[in-house]
Amino acid sequence: MPRLAVYALVICALAVAAAVLSFVQGSWLGIVWVLLAGVSSNMAVYYIRRGRADRSA
Repeated sequence: MPRLAVYALVICALAVAAAVLSFVQGSWLGIVWVLLAGVSSNMAVYYIRRGRADRSA
């Protein structure tokens, strides 16, 4: 797995944890964390697919 994909997955997991904590505390700032988790998960999927395409070519 490409290194950038691993970093993106770590960011996604941390953003999800921050969103859960934010919503538990009653803060609407969790919406920002959810959006960040979505962007980072899309980046992870992109880098994983790009890595597979590079290996097969």
